[in-house]
Amino acid sequence: MTATLRFGATERSPATLEDRGSRLAGGLAAAGMKEGDVVAVLLRNDPVYFDVIQACRTGGFTYCPVNWHFTPAEIGYLVTDSGARVIIGHADLLAAARAVLPPELPLLAVGDAAAAGLPDYEDWLAAAAPYAGPVVSPRGHMAYTSGTTGRPKGIVRQAVPLAEAEASQQRARAVAAVAFGIAPGCRVLIPAPLYHSAPSLIAQMALQQADYVVLAERFREEEVLEQIERHRIDVVYLVPTMYVRLLKLSAETRARYDLSSLRFVASTGAPCAPQVKRAMIDWLGPVIHETYASSESGMITVIGSEEALARPGSSGRPIGEARIEILTEDGTACAPGEIGLIYVRQPAYPDFSYRNQPDARGKIERHGLITLGDMGYLDRDGYLYVCDRASDMVISGGVNIYPAEIEHALVRLPGVLDCAVFGIPDDEFGEQLLALVLPEPGAAPAPAELAERLRETIAGYKIPKRIEIVAELPRDDNGKIAKRRLRDAYWARSGRQI
Repeated sequence: MTATLRFGATERSPATLEDRGSRLAGGLAAAGMKEGDVVAVLLRNDPVYFDVIQACRTGGFTYCPVNWHFTPAEIGYLVTDSGARVIIGHADLLAAARAVLPPELPLLAVGDAAAAGLPDYEDWLAAAAPYAGPVVSPRGHMAYTSGTTGRPKGIVRQAVPLAEAEASQQRARAVAAVAFGIAPGCRVLIPAPLYHSAPSLIAQMALQQADYVVLAERFREEEVLEQIERHRIDVVYLVPTMYVRLLKLSAETRARYDLSSLRFVASTGAPCAPQVKRAMIDWLGPVIHETYASSESGMITVIGSEEALARPGSSGRPIGEARIEILTEDGTACAPGEIGLIYVRQPAYPDFSYRNQPDARGKIERHGLITLGDMGYLDRDGYLYVCDRASDMVISGGVNIYPAEIEHALVRLPGVLDCAVFGIPDDEFGEQLLALVLPEPGAAPAPAELAERLRETIAGYKIPKRIEIVAELPRDDNGKIAKRRLRDAYWARSGRQI
């Protein structure tokens, strides 16, 4: 481990990070945790995340990042389903979710633990002895994703035998270098939330290889520019939503900062509008990179700035030994330019299964490859183009949202007979949610009231930006709502397909 960590006014040396990680691993082991056990993390961006990352590398534990924007019920489901043996979180977040957490689950509070009546993490860590257990194969995070079904699924990587661990790590580092620009001695800025898979993976890789890592409390447009200049950042992770907000800064503000140290801007998790990408390249130069990836598959393709300008809309070509096949629904290979289901595999990562859902993996696998329901094609030069989703999953601002969950919540509200929720184009977020609501006879639900009621059951970022009351919803011959027809009308006007 070589990185120094900066978070606001806090700076931790490599030795300090290693000591804190070792003490956390030692404390967890003393509490009975074993290799492969799970620690849940309910934190906003905080240096404690790096304690957890290092502890999991040392003790062979797995950490489950929990989106702190979730409702208590959503948090309770993830923590319980993950099988977590302990949860580390900010005191106020733990206090808000405490009623839905397993009563026997140990809680360690970061921040004002006394006010929440919870054990203080820093006191507990100071009393813990460094890890003295066996050398084990390092592990990382267990991401949860809705993927192709509405029920969240924990993605569990197979354990790598200790004798093969270093070779496995080298393969993963090689992919991270191409997809994220993480290389020995780099200086990395992470302004995205660490409960997301890509920032979490970048933090893991940067901790091992970077010289300096700056973790932002949250994304603030001008602060990102200031941090790049002050810390001579050469690698930063941004999603298209952040691009749009940065581009809204005045030309005078943008010109105020020296960003010449940048050599790699990494992005994944959401489609980037071609005009937004071009504007970023015009501003920062040919440092913008985009990756097609998923929590299950890892990073599959990458495309740099020059290629993106020459092939607008492409997600690039495979990284390393990654494989891509475009197949019809019956498994027949598609010709170049023919749209089908995208099936992929990245051998640089250990294989995976879905926690507590043993049959779910088989439903997305064919020919040793997996699909998450994305539709696309390969051109004759092997460049991938993502065109649509066979599933209805929406990616807004880099966050996966499954409309079925929102629809299920909507139809339970008074005055709602039926509804359709889907993604429509949004230059800033890639997609935004639109809900079309068919009211019950004689009812007149107000969109603002529906949105407010939804906040009682689902996280705020899942609330559709637009809720419209309609007189009818078109249906297919089988009686299902013709969501594709509704959605296509919006995408046809956007000049892009996803």
